[in-house]
Amino acid sequence: MARPESIPESPQVDSDEPPIDTTEAIRHAYRFHRIRRRVRIERTRRQRYAGVRFAFTLALLVFVFVVLSLTVWNEIQRLFGL
Repeated sequence: MARPESIPESPQVDSDEPPIDTTEAIRHAYRFHRIRRRVRIERTRRQRYAGVRFAFTLALLVFVFVVLSLTVWNEIQRLFGL
């Protein structure tokens, strides 16, 4: 039968040690969350602009298609006398 392992002794904390300065940790946490918020805002802005760019490109392509179609139709009428 296996013997239970001994529980390791917890390290002794000296009362002479100064407490941990958490101000740097707090600054780091604020910076981290500010960066996360900025990234999230930029991502939504890029998505919005991507939709606008897509709509503009689609409208431009439709316009070019219509102009080209009308030009071709006009040339066909002129050539064949329709």
